[in-house]
Amino acid sequence: MTQWDIFTDVAAILYPIPRPEPGEEDFDGFLAARDQAAEDQQHAVENLRAAWEEGDQDPLIGALATARRAKEEAEQRIRGLLAYGREFVQPRPYTLGDLAAAAGMSISGVRTAYGHRDVAQVADATGAKPREWRAPHPDDRSATA
Repeated sequence: MTQWDIFTDVAAILYPIPRPEPGEEDFDGFLAARDQAAEDQQHAVENLRAAWEEGDQDPLIGALATARRAKEEAEQRIRGLLAYGREFVQPRPYTLGDLAAAAGMSISGVRTAYGHRDVAQVADATGAKPREWRAPHPDDRSATA
């Protein structure tokens, strides 16, 4: 009977060992992926234990906080890519439908997913100039009121 070990369990959730698909033709590729996942699990166990022993950081809470940060960073990248596709691509932007399908969002979700700050970040990152922005900036509204 194995003893419960939160470090090993959290690592297994973070880096699951893949299972071969029935009739999988690239068995060597599967073996490489399995070995990589096992190695990633071992490193995660070591890092989780070290964080616990050195800083008294709970392994589950730490993993959740890390996953949340990764999610927020991914959401920021999605907003930037959507802004690029709608505001920078010339002569016509990508359609809302194409971007919605690729991002797993609704058309209205794409329309409201990004704002002026996201457009400015894309402009800074790429050096590109956005097409004319049609929506008023919140600061513009307060200046006329």
